Amino acid sequence: MKKSRRGRISSAFPNVRLRRLRTTPAIRDLLQETRLAASDLVTPIFVQEGIKKPQSIASMPDIRRLPLAGLVDEVEEVLKLDIKAVILFGLPAKKDELASSAFDKEGIVQKSISTIRKYFGDKVAIITDVCLCQYTTHGHCGLVTNRKVDNDRSIATLANIAVSHAQAGADIVAPSAMMDGQVQAIRKSLDQAGLPETAIMGYSAKQASPLYAPFRDAAHSTPEFGDRRTYQMPLSNAREAMREVETDIEEGVDIVMIKPAIPYLDLIYKTRQSTNSPICAYSVSGEYALIKAAALNGWADEDAVTTEFLTSIKRAGADIIISYQAKRMAQLLARH
Repeated sequence: MKKSRRGRISSAFPNVRLRRLRTTPAIRDLLQETRLAASDLVTPIFVQEGIKKPQSIASMPDIRRLPLAGLVDEVEEVLKLDIKAVILFGLPAKKDELASSAFDKEGIVQKSISTIRKYFGDKVAIITDVCLCQYTTHGHCGLVTNRKVDNDRSIATLANIAVSHAQAGADIVAPSAMMDGQVQAIRKSLDQAGLPETAIMGYSAKQASPLYAPFRDAAHSTPEFGDRRTYQMPLSNAREAMREVETDIEEGVDIVMIKPAIPYLDLIYKTRQSTNSPICAYSVSGEYALIKAAALNGWADEDAVTTEFLTSIKRAGADIIISYQAKRMAQLLARH
């Protein structure tokens, strides 16, 4: 016998048998509490300037860098799977210390946005990553002064990038640099540019994680010196992460993000308990690579693990999930 919450002896068993609710697939489906849908998912797309055919990425099997000419086919495939959103990452042909190509009207992301909008109109939500790391020679997420990332110089550049993306037709700009004040600067610049309807999805609590390594391989964005610990979050500090989320909300962010996802389910849950703002979770490249490596070696069922990981992210409280497994997950959902 068990004691109830009020201290009384409970004789629930054998009258109460919770296994009755698991006896058949139909009953389990009827009582399923957390449901994933393709419309919850966002597909990341790498678009590289100056290449003519897709390039494979060694650390991310089945993910490719695409030429601009391959973008329409990719988005068409995404839409056929009932995924409604993509997030674009640009790889420029030229880099400099000021990340000039990041806010060039003829830049790779700007051209990608225009191409998607031309062919698909409003059928797909276009999210763009707003950062400097792919565009700078030093590989840091902000501008560098005397070998240190200069926060206040950087936010002006981030705002310029966001405006250029919005002018090209982006629905949502997503600043990922983790600079203090970046959301406020971007909101002000978008409004002044006559773009008040462009939404901001902040990388609000972005951890300094080793799980980004495959992405840095894919995006050619490894820092030339030092690391990103002076601006990305320490993995041990949940309260500080909540301060970052609160600050983004105060600055006018429309959607908050926790990144990575699986090691930080507690932060997703804490954020869900503290705000009614939409929450995005980014299941990052390292999470993808771990699943893929295990599956390729026959150590894990890729579909089962992917389903479990993404369901747990949604169960923790995420409304939106960015995942390199988005297309595969959408195919699985369509079968069921």
